[in-house]
Amino acid sequence: MPSFKKILIANRGEIACRIMRTAKRMGIAAVAVYSEADADARHVRDADEVVPIGPASSAQSYLDVKKIVAACRATGAEAVHPGYGFLSENPALPRALAKAGIAFIGPDPNTIAAMGDKIAAKQIAAKAGVPTVPGHLGVVPDARAAVAIAHRIKYPVMLKAAAGGGGKGMRIARTDAELEEAFRRAAGEAKTAFGDARLFIEKYVERPRHIEIQVLGDGHGNVVHLFERECSIQRRHQKVIEEAPSPFLDAKTRSRMGEAAVALARAAKYCSAGTVEFIVDRKRNFYFLEMNTRLQVEHPVTELVTGLDLVELMIRIAAGEPLPFAQKDLQLAGWAVEARVYAEDPRRGFLPSAGRLVRYAEPAGDGVRVDGGVYEGAEIPIFYDPMIAKVAACGKNRATAVARLAQALDGFVVAGISHNVDFLAAMLRNPRFRRGDLSTDFIAREFPKGFGGVKPARGEVELAVLAATTAHAITTRSPGAESACVMLDGDDFPVIARRAADGVTISRSRRTQLVRTDWQPGQPAMRAQIGKVEAVFRIERRGLAWRLARGGAAFEAMVVPRHAAALLRRMKPKPPAARSRHLVSPMPGLLVSIAVTPGQEIKAGEALAVIEAMKMENVLRAERDGRVARLVAKPGDSLAVDQVILEFE
Repeated sequence: MPSFKKILIANRGEIACRIMRTAKRMGIAAVAVYSEADADARHVRDADEVVPIGPASSAQSYLDVKKIVAACRATGAEAVHPGYGFLSENPALPRALAKAGIAFIGPDPNTIAAMGDKIAAKQIAAKAGVPTVPGHLGVVPDARAAVAIAHRIKYPVMLKAAAGGGGKGMRIARTDAELEEAFRRAAGEAKTAFGDARLFIEKYVERPRHIEIQVLGDGHGNVVHLFERECSIQRRHQKVIEEAPSPFLDAKTRSRMGEAAVALARAAKYCSAGTVEFIVDRKRNFYFLEMNTRLQVEHPVTELVTGLDLVELMIRIAAGEPLPFAQKDLQLAGWAVEARVYAEDPRRGFLPSAGRLVRYAEPAGDGVRVDGGVYEGAEIPIFYDPMIAKVAACGKNRATAVARLAQALDGFVVAGISHNVDFLAAMLRNPRFRRGDLSTDFIAREFPKGFGGVKPARGEVELAVLAATTAHAITTRSPGAESACVMLDGDDFPVIARRAADGVTISRSRRTQLVRTDWQPGQPAMRAQIGKVEAVFRIERRGLAWRLARGGAAFEAMVVPRHAAALLRRMKPKPPAARSRHLVSPMPGLLVSIAVTPGQEIKAGEALAVIEAMKMENVLRAERDGRVARLVAKPGDSLAVDQVILEFE
């Protein structure tokens, strides 16, 4: 066993909970740190020992190196696992820990510094013979210099934060005007996120795939790779769905990429778990992007196809143990896919959401794994990344893994805040995704107008009709056959339902079938065997109607006596509300800037204000032409949901 008896986790949320699970399995006590906003968080509840470290602001809590070191001294923690985000790639933390005689569960600080500087990392990669994206291997001082470089390497180009990661400080530009605007925004975002506004520029590869290689190195000179992860499904450069292995790579390319990743890790003298990221073009040419010197969000898919625990390996490496295997001992087994569940509203441009989880139920099933960091009744604060949980599923092949994940998402219950579960479910059922035809612009191409839900196929509507009828029959507990009408999406579906010992028998359109389910009223998800289909619906009662969701589609169904259907159809809908004269904040956050002045004429689509929430900048734009009457809020204000920012004439 490792020499550590107690470790401190310098993080929060699902990754802190995940690290604790492994630590406890290894017999190691886990210490949690928490900000004032996280006093009742799940990672605090799960820990063996807890230490408060300051206000909600991450700069005054989770990013304060001195407070992390002090927490170690106060608890006797012998090592620190940083998770990902926050201080995980800041060399100041391991340096401060080393001075205090505390181990860091991660790579050497010099390696972190070299790989964390994206410019230096590209230079090391090039020297190690790893293919790199054409670009400028140096800091771009200003927008004018960026334009000159873009003319040399040709548009489109991408700006990136030199100290960046996680999609922050990244902008694509196709013209001089776009590049000048992108430079200003990328520099500002990089300064906010990393305290470092330096940018570099490189050629943007059109429609690439994003494929990364997991590597492990120990303190005894051993370096191996754990194959690849496909991470091409992204939004705003943030990964959304990941899988292992990649459906695109052949054995030859997989081997070459693995060898390149190991070569880079050796050149960087890498010791811990890390990830080498590549972009891959349509001809399977691959180019080095960056190296993440930490555990990745998507590490569960690698664990599911290799049978390894990366957190355990990181702890053992930090304790001085050698890797227990060589490259020849490693092999892929099956397939795994992961989806990231975020507190955001896909139907409103993916605006972040915050608030209390009034209902929360994680899914389960064969091959399903959930890494969660919340609980029913918990608060989702505005101060941190909006991830709620990660859902992964594995199977003997890709089709099985995808089907299991899709069903798991159908049964994932999140209520009280907006979330992206329906959006994730819709992507998994997308024909192009099912074919494995992926690229980093997948979401932009498949959902060019954003996400407003999925129009269900006729077969899905029929399943919803049968599920609503089943819920109604179980709820009413009618002993005999009941003749009813299901009113759904403007159509009427006559049914006859009768309770059975293991479900409900439903006759419809001269066909009778048994719907088997153990669902009971009040349960937020229904799993039912409907003929040959095993369907899962999220379900809740809303007045007279049943609200059902599955596969990215939502249904409102009323089950009423047949004579009542015609009367209800004649009821007139309410007229739409008048358009508001105010621009209001769609989320809680910080008002960064206002781009207009009183009396200014504006056009539809014009930027009006920028709000920062959950570590991302969100631009609010005009919905129509008009004139600004007055400004109500000012830059620097902390805004609540629906707080007025400005008024139109």
